Amino acid sequence: MSRSNVNLLNLPDEILLLILKKLNNIDVLYSFIDVNNDHLNSLAQEKIFSDTINLVSIDNVSAIDQQKLDRFCKVILPKIDENVKCFTLEPLSMECILLAAEYSNLTELKLFNFTQDIDLNYFTNESSLRYIFQQKLTHLTL
Repeated sequence: MSRSNVNLLNLPDEILLLILKKLNNIDVLYSFIDVNNDHLNSLAQEKIFSDTINLVSIDNVSAIDQQKLDRFCKVILPKIDENVKCFTLEPLSMECILLAAEYSNLTELKLFNFTQDIDLNYFTNESSLRYIFQQKLTHLTL
């Protein structure tokens, strides 16, 4: 039986997308955006990976670390901001994420693990996020 070498990057886009859709979209975005491969970079920026972004940790072990959050806010989110329609966020990362880009199509925000004190700070007129809450969102889940 002969062996053939198949390079993942030589697969058609349709097959690569099927493979990537099996992964967590956050992992796809983090792993392939702004890497030294234009093909993977382009595929990772497809709307199927960036229209709904869930950065809520399942447990304390899987919480997004500061280095990963910084890369998301400075590199990844500005590249996909036009695709983002919905965020699911926790208070520790919310401000950094929401202020990282314009998000012209953002309409939905789901906030988890919030306390009343934290909620009130974000919904006041002095909040740096006031514009997002008042002008962009049509759905807010607390």
